[in-house]
Amino acid sequence: MFWSDEGYLLSKNNFDENSIIIEVFTLNHGKYSGIVYGGSSKKQKKNFQIGNKLFINWKSKNENRTGYFNIELLKPVSPLFFDDKKRAITILSASSFLKILLPERQINKKIYNSFEDLINNLSSELWIKDYLFWELSLIKELGFEIDFSKDRSKSFIELNGKSYKIPYLFRLDNSEYLTSIHIKEALAFNKNLLIENFITPNKLRIPLSRNILEKYC
Repeated sequence: MFWSDEGYLLSKNNFDENSIIIEVFTLNHGKYSGIVYGGSSKKQKKNFQIGNKLFINWKSKNENRTGYFNIELLKPVSPLFFDDKKRAITILSASSFLKILLPERQINKKIYNSFEDLINNLSSELWIKDYLFWELSLIKELGFEIDFSKDRSKSFIELNGKSYKIPYLFRLDNSEYLTSIHIKEALAFNKNLLIENFITPNKLRIPLSRNILEKYC
């Protein structure tokens, strides 16, 4: 079995002295994991930063067995934000959610494209707003839709039999004036939905990077 695709690095772990196991989210093949021989070498190590965009060749003797990756770096993403702890942790948070919530080898181009848009917009002044709406879009694509448009005058919404205060940002999503309070209430709102609908039912944990992002904001 063999295929080539583009994708983003979601995670990496040591495999042996010179090799690593990585997990990538690809455009046409979904989330895949595999071994990279020599991935921990000085020559290749810089390519494997979470969030980097890669060109990926995958091969395996059997489709159901662990495969092997040969990669080329298409776009260094994480190194652009090494000196910006907020944006750097945002990359880790988004990547971690894709890692734990996406099913293996299931194509989802909407989620892929929205993640790519998020990455490409990280340099903008409203990057945190983009991230918050990205979380909402992920929640929707995973099967839990929220519609704030029915009555913009309402301050609360009923979800799963519970009443939630609608964050200011989601009621007035055209506003460019955001305070720390607005950001924190939107982060808390999204976190509650993620925990209730995906994290707890699947016995998962909120990524540490997501909790750190809340502290930074």
